[in-house]
Amino acid sequence: VDYKTQLAEKQDQILQALIRIGKISSPSIKDILAASNALAYRNKVSYPLGLGADGGSVKAGYFQKGTHKLINLNQCPTQDQQFNLLLKEIKQDIQSAEWPIYDETKHEGALRHLSFRIARRTGQLMMTLVSTTIDLPNLHFLAEQWLERYEGLVSVNININPDKTNRIFGSKTKVLAGQPHIKETFQGLSYLIKPNTFFQVFTEQAEAIVTVMLDALELSGTESVIDAYCGVGTLSLPVAKKVESVLGIEVQTDSIRQAKENARINQIRNTRFKAGKVEDLLNEIHLSPDVLLLDPPRKGCDASVIESIQRLRPGKIMYLSCNPATLARDLNLLVNEGPYQLNWVQPVDFFPQTAHSEALAFLEL
Repeated sequence: VDYKTQLAEKQDQILQALIRIGKISSPSIKDILAASNALAYRNKVSYPLGLGADGGSVKAGYFQKGTHKLINLNQCPTQDQQFNLLLKEIKQDIQSAEWPIYDETKHEGALRHLSFRIARRTGQLMMTLVSTTIDLPNLHFLAEQWLERYEGLVSVNININPDKTNRIFGSKTKVLAGQPHIKETFQGLSYLIKPNTFFQVFTEQAEAIVTVMLDALELSGTESVIDAYCGVGTLSLPVAKKVESVLGIEVQTDSIRQAKENARINQIRNTRFKAGKVEDLLNEIHLSPDVLLLDPPRKGCDASVIESIQRLRPGKIMYLSCNPATLARDLNLLVNEGPYQLNWVQPVDFFPQTAHSEALAFLEL
């Protein structure tokens, strides 16, 4: 679909959600923040592995829509193009090594997925094999070879996932060669990214929306901020440079550890990070923050989170959403049934060539 048409559809999708689900009759909605590059933008990919009809050739690609039929690929136009050579050649190396490929119907075999990440600003590359076992012949030897062969590749890992599940990553990751992370630069700060770290897949658009957020907040340097669903500090740390204090909350303990490390390497000392469910930790807070940042998963905010917001009454709220329907539902509760005014909604295209829409909503008391 022509890119301008994609943008118009996404803009309308968000507008309709605000009107129909959010019951906001005349929402102030800005023009969608378009991507400067609508192809080759993804900084992370994970390919399921399979076997060809001959039973010997290794396939890596994506499933045909509505099926578990694996379509073999050697390139993808939406991913960073440095992944293409890796995809083609690593697949051949796996085939030559004769490592057993996992069969999801029989729950037999070892290798399940092949994952790549790139730090777009530094060019550092990471590769992760996902397997039911680490017991693969010549595994460390091949990992060292890959590190030498590919310019920019600094980290080769194996993630162990023996479970009968459609989750890609298991709970244990081992470094096979190189370092355990890649280093990215984001909003002038350094971030360490590991194989299963959540980080926005479109680095440039994520930076752009943080700039929009910071400009609109007009921070004076005296504010207290709570960053709910803070991840590894993607929003917390750029904001922390401009305020008095930031408290980051996140359910994933690994992400909290990385957020603390990211604060340390950037010498940011006015942040605290706590691991736990946002609904539980917000309920324990009794002092109202000046600013609340929300970046929830697709399901939006839990009902008890909305209740805590109503009780705490932060002066300003920035709500970054990856689901227009749950954003609209939560805005209805905060605006129509709560004390907040919706200043504006800024749609942003984080996923060109897909139907996914994201938006940033700015609310004030």
